[in-house]
Amino acid sequence: MSMVSVKPKATWKTVLLPLLGIIAFFIYLYLFNIDIPTIIALAGTTNLNIYLLAIVFVILDTFFFSLAWHFLLNFLSVKLSVLKSFLYVWYGVFMDLIIPAESISAEISKIYLVTREQSGSETSGKVVASLVIQRLMGMGLNIIGLLVGASILLTQMQVGGVVLNLTLFLAVASIVFLILLIFFCAHKTWTMKVIDAAIRFLDYISRRRWKLEKARKDVIEAANIFHDSMNQFRRAPKTVLTSLFFNAVAWLLSIGVAYLVFLSIGFEVHWGIIIITYSIVSAIQGIPLGIPFEAGLPEITMTALYAFLGIPYLISATATILTRILTVWLRFFIGFIVQQGLEIKTLTKPKTSNQVSKT
Repeated sequence: MSMVSVKPKATWKTVLLPLLGIIAFFIYLYLFNIDIPTIIALAGTTNLNIYLLAIVFVILDTFFFSLAWHFLLNFLSVKLSVLKSFLYVWYGVFMDLIIPAESISAEISKIYLVTREQSGSETSGKVVASLVIQRLMGMGLNIIGLLVGASILLTQMQVGGVVLNLTLFLAVASIVFLILLIFFCAHKTWTMKVIDAAIRFLDYISRRRWKLEKARKDVIEAANIFHDSMNQFRRAPKTVLTSLFFNAVAWLLSIGVAYLVFLSIGFEVHWGIIIITYSIVSAIQGIPLGIPFEAGLPEITMTALYAFLGIPYLISATATILTRILTVWLRFFIGFIVQQGLEIKTLTKPKTSNQVSKT
């Protein structure tokens, strides 16, 4: 199965969506009469030592997440080093930030990268299985976060209303999606029906001009390997639990970033507020809504949630901005550098004899 390399070229469109998100966020601040110069002044008082520790947390979060994926791939005999797993995850982070409905773009980019290096429908089926298992783990952890957040709202903080209802709604919606995904993974016939429907649809819109028979065979072969791989995971609880542990560490580090940001501006925040806000934003980002929810809307959501939960608006907005500098812009530039480096390396790599014969 041949792969077409992505041309490593940066354009103004690369940063368009994040910039539009920033503009939308500042419009939101203006409409709510939040003093932007005061926010800038407060941000200037940031304790740099604590903020640098938050940066370390961002990098460690990505490392443990990639380590969890590496263990799943290694179990399925997909030989990918820890370093490459780390770099491919950063590549996926970059794709998440520039493509709307980013809830699946990282997975697609990682499938592309691994199958470009190790071509074949067998490899792609195994990679998809590893990513689906990791997505299931992430959804499970976020559901736990939502439920813990709801219990904290009811017991310790005694807060109800909009935030509690939103938390419970997202918890129920996430559980429904999780159950549907598990059923889809457990029933091969469902997968084959979806594949047949997709192929028929493509055949119809192309008026049978596209030669889809070979593609159909490759996809069915990959689907069979995917389900075989999922069955292997079911019989290997030690591997799954090891990966789950690393995913949980990454999840805790992600929450720790926001907590450290509040500490860096001299404001002690209840852990429950961080868990609730992070879980709500993550739940919305994880649902394929077809709209970009990576810049602009998350900032507005975070600031509003912090304010609903009793944090002054100026503190909420400042903490949100400082957090998103780390979780969006720092990750954006690291991911961009990794993406460019990997694509340049691919373009400058000498072709093998098999690749030459294909061309």
